Amino acid sequence: MQIAPGRQVALNGVEWRIDEVHGQFGRLVLADDEGRTETRSFRWLINHADLRLLPRVEASGRRSPVARQPRTVADLAKDQLERARLRAAHVLEAETGFREGHPARALPGEPRPAYDPDRTTLTQRRRAKAAEVEAMPRPEAARCGLQHLSYRTLMRLSGLAGDSLLLACADGRWTRRRSGHHSVTEEVREAIFAVKTECRERARLSLAARHRLMHQYMRERFPTFPTEKIPSRWTFAAVWEEWFGPGGARPRYGRTAEAAAEAGVSGRTVIHRPGQVVVLDSTPMPVKLRETVFGEAVTATLTLALDLYTHGLPAFRLTLQSDTSVDIAMLLRDVMLPLPMREGWGEDMEWPYAGVPAEVIAEFSGHRVAALPFFAPETVTTDHGGPYKNHDLVEAEREIGCRILPARVLRQTDKYAVERQFLTVQTMLFEHLLGFTGGDVADRGADPERDASLTLAQAEHIIATWIVQIWQNRKLGEYAPSWGPGEDHSPNTLFAAAMEQGGFDLDFPEPSFYYKVLRKHHVKIHPRRGVKILGLWYHHPVLEEPRFLQPSARGGKHAGRWVVRSDRRDRRQVFFQDPADHENWYILRWRGLPPEGEIPAFSDKTADALLTRVRANNIRIHSESELLEHLLGILGSVTPVDQWPSQAKKKAGKKERVARAREITRAQAAAADRPAAPAADDEQVPAEMPRAWAEHARTIDHAVDADRRRRREEALAGTMPVAPPTLHEALRRQPMFLLPHRESSDADTAAREDDT
Repeated sequence: MQIAPGRQVALNGVEWRIDEVHGQFGRLVLADDEGRTETRSFRWLINHADLRLLPRVEASGRRSPVARQPRTVADLAKDQLERARLRAAHVLEAETGFREGHPARALPGEPRPAYDPDRTTLTQRRRAKAAEVEAMPRPEAARCGLQHLSYRTLMRLSGLAGDSLLLACADGRWTRRRSGHHSVTEEVREAIFAVKTECRERARLSLAARHRLMHQYMRERFPTFPTEKIPSRWTFAAVWEEWFGPGGARPRYGRTAEAAAEAGVSGRTVIHRPGQVVVLDSTPMPVKLRETVFGEAVTATLTLALDLYTHGLPAFRLTLQSDTSVDIAMLLRDVMLPLPMREGWGEDMEWPYAGVPAEVIAEFSGHRVAALPFFAPETVTTDHGGPYKNHDLVEAEREIGCRILPARVLRQTDKYAVERQFLTVQTMLFEHLLGFTGGDVADRGADPERDASLTLAQAEHIIATWIVQIWQNRKLGEYAPSWGPGEDHSPNTLFAAAMEQGGFDLDFPEPSFYYKVLRKHHVKIHPRRGVKILGLWYHHPVLEEPRFLQPSARGGKHAGRWVVRSDRRDRRQVFFQDPADHENWYILRWRGLPPEGEIPAFSDKTADALLTRVRANNIRIHSESELLEHLLGILGSVTPVDQWPSQAKKKAGKKERVARAREITRAQAAAADRPAAPAADDEQVPAEMPRAWAEHARTIDHAVDADRRRRREEALAGTMPVAPPTLHEALRRQPMFLLPHRESSDADTAAREDDT
């Protein structure tokens, strides 16, 4: 107990303050809040039955020591612990005659004659130990901490054992109570918090700059405060780290973290079932691929869907150049659909989960299913890229019924799992493929474009095989479940365990899901021309029915308008839902498409370039057929016949060829995503485009010739002159040297008149 003036105590629940201390008399003066004083002895105060010390500020302005937790052996350093054990060994030898404290653990030569418990008493052993320590050389005794081990100290340490004895033998200065920083007064504390608030909105400041800001605050707010009593920069740094942490976060991240904490969205999510949280992210694939139109080496974008519970990869997508919101929506649909078995996959890659036989899954899906989990995602975490923030993707996620949990801006720790898996996939797979570019330009090979040999389809097949055969069956390390310590688990075994615990829901998305995630357009139906979508007219014979000649029955913001959906990857057609049968969708073809064949695919980028050229040249378009001529000019500018590699002229630029190949690939992906439902002859899905660049150029050439032929036939319809017969045909009808018969003279005369 510390008895000093200003100390607050409570006696029988009444607060008293020690005003005066007379140590020479063993008395002190107590005063209460009403001014009454009492003089009591130290003995009376210490032995009071209801004495309690109050942690209040003393009269001197200093705070009373803060209560702390009990000391433990773990608070001692290794050297300090060894010295404490050496002291305890001397104490135990004086108490029991053995340094380990028991005859069963006697060391060689124990007990020594002076400490033999059968021949000496406890007092004799204590006095012998005190004499031994006093005879030791002073430096050795000081090093071992035995210079103060007297007879009275041995008596005081009697009765202790174990950790209590070690702590009693340890120097109290090793684990002394932290006294804090006495130079940090209330004024300094206010200044430090003011600087902290100011630095929150500023750019990153150095420690010296923050210390100067504290000096400025103290000088302006507390002009009478002594400058020499302001803490130094090193004290300021120690206090800042104790109160606010090391401060390694960047200001932008710190502000977002504080805003999240104030909004109550901070914390950690515990994942305990598959599909609870699915993380989506995209990155350029570090392997150069060959596009299948012109054979150029291109960079594809890899989009992964990672299940945080099993750390499996239920779906992925490869797209040329960048991905779109439609690709991300189709990726979410792939998470919910079973993966069909592919050519070359054996029985070890087929659906292996017990409880749901493979025949049942195959009956529901219509094909054999691979060993890859599929489920309906509950929460989707994405970054803030353009495709992920698109309102079409948000509507697709709502259509699925999942919640959207976007990561914080520029905070990769919110998606650390999928970010790490990209590096793992690169290490385990991509580094072994030809055309690998490395993680940096400086790490790139001599010519990765020359080494590229895989096409987009081949790379997609390799990744799918690797995921099903290797990734889903690999042993998990730090991601192993906490409920199975010592057990070996893989993503597939975790999914099987979740199936046994909570069951499995065969919830496949409807075939019309593809149409529902496309971009919506609210338009009116023209009686003859159809519907106009982003500058192009689309038509179908069904639009001429009387029920579509009236305004739509839709009310609200878009009252009287019809909803038409378009796929930005292929602008040759749009999709219209039958209002009487919601499962029936009509494909409205662009009116500029010739009826006798299909032109190469074109995306919204090419359509925008077409309309921009028309507006820039002030071209008046009277029909969609006139737009077709300009569209073929744009498509043919990439690979005209004069620019083939076999010709002498210069080829088209790589950028234009890659862009054209991307449009064709996106159109093929759009055709693959559409449900394969039988359609009428006038509703057939456009045929797939040729994949080789030579066939592609030949297709454009044929499309141009067909368009010119059709326009000539339309211009000359009804006015085409009849060609006269050749001379050979006229002679065969009637030779000039052959006399006609009398019975046929009249008929021959009439025939000659017709010929002339």
